[in-house]
Amino acid sequence: MILPAEKELRAVLARFAQARIEHDVLPTGRTSRLLEDATYTLCVMTGSRTADEALRTADALLEQYRAGGTGLRREDETLAA
Repeated sequence: MILPAEKELRAVLARFAQARIEHDVLPTGRTSRLLEDATYTLCVMTGSRTADEALRTADALLEQYRAGGTGLRREDETLAA
């Protein structure tokens, strides 16, 4: 599995959070599309099928990054986007 770079993962999480907030506050077609796009990107980046699963996976990845390593083999190294 190709893992996202920490910086890219954090950027997508921030984009998802902003889209979720905007859509919850004032749902429109625009906010719906932004949320859908951010959710799709997060799911693809984490190899997940749902937003909940993607968020859990992202949390686990961030915890690995915070711990100072990912415990990955050479072929599984993080790639920058």
